[in-house]
Amino acid sequence: MKSIKIFSIITLLLFQACSGGYMYWDKPALEFEEIDYGFQTKKVLNNPFVSYIDEGKGEYTLILIHGLASNAGFWRYNIPELSKHFRVIAVDLPGYGKSQKGNYSYSLSFYAETIKNLIDELQLKNVVLVGHSMGGQISIIFALKYPDKLSKLILAAPAGFEEFQKGEGDWLRSVITMYGVKTTTEEGIRRNLSNNFYNWSDKWDWMVEERVRMRKAKDFDEFTYTVDRCVDAMLDEPTFNKLSGIKAPTLIIHGKYDGLIPNPYLNPGFPSDVFSRGKKEIPNAKRVEIDCAGHMIMIEKPEEFNNEVINFLK
Repeated sequence: MKSIKIFSIITLLLFQACSGGYMYWDKPALEFEEIDYGFQTKKVLNNPFVSYIDEGKGEYTLILIHGLASNAGFWRYNIPELSKHFRVIAVDLPGYGKSQKGNYSYSLSFYAETIKNLIDELQLKNVVLVGHSMGGQISIIFALKYPDKLSKLILAAPAGFEEFQKGEGDWLRSVITMYGVKTTTEEGIRRNLSNNFYNWSDKWDWMVEERVRMRKAKDFDEFTYTVDRCVDAMLDEPTFNKLSGIKAPTLIIHGKYDGLIPNPYLNPGFPSDVFSRGKKEIPNAKRVEIDCAGHMIMIEKPEEFNNEVINFLK
C-alpha cells in the first residue's frame, strides 16, 4: 500500500513536470520591452506613447485591439495572413506591453480616445477596428463616440454585450485585484489561460512563460494596476444598452464554447444567446460562431478567424 502511495506521488510530480506545471518560475525577468511579438514594433510619441505593429497594405487599415491583460503579440497568428490583404496595425494599449504605463484613468473612453489619436497621428483612412474581449468593448465605445472615423467594426468575443447588476459588478471587482494578479502561481496562470480555450495545447505555452516571467519585470506593478483599473472600466462604462447606436457594418465573431462570456458564475448560459441578442440590437450586423473554439478564437482557430475577417471586408 505504501509503495502504491509513493508511486502515485512520483507520478503526480512527473505529470506536473511534463505538463509544464513549473517550467518558468526560475527563469529570468522578462521586461515588457523585451517581449518578442514576432514583428517589429514602432511608437507614436503622444501622451501616453503607444507601441504598435504595422504590417501590410490594402484598401482597409485594420487596428487590432487586444483584451484584458494581453498585448499586441496575441495577434501573432492573424497578422501574417491579414496583412496580405490589408494594412494591419496591432496596438499595445497604454499600460500594456511596450506602451507607456503611468497614472492614467485607463477608462474605456480613455482607450477609445487613444485609438482616435493614433488614427489622427498616422493619418489613417478606411479604418476597421478589430477588438477582442475588452478590446471589443473599447471598439464599441469608439464606434459610438467617433463614427466618422470608422468604416467597419469587427467584434471578436467582445465584452460589453452582457449585463451585470450592481452586486454582480462588485463581486467581479473583488475577484480581479492587483494582489491577485501579483500572486497567481504558474499553475494558476496556466489554468486561467487554458480556460480561454476549448482545447488547450502546449503550443500556446508561450503565453504562460511570458506571463510568469513578466512578474519579475520592473514595470509589473504598473501592469497589475492597469488590469485592476480595466476591470472597473468595463463595469463603469456598460455598452449592452447602447449597441443600437452603432452605425458601422459590424461582424460579431465568437467561439461556440466561450467559457468566459457569458460569465459562468453570474450569468450561466450559452455564448450564442449573448451574442445573438447583441446582433439584434446592432442595425447592420452579422454573427459568426466558430465551432470547437473558446474565448481566444483568433489564437485557437486562426485560419477560420482570418477567413471570416477577409470575407467580411472583401
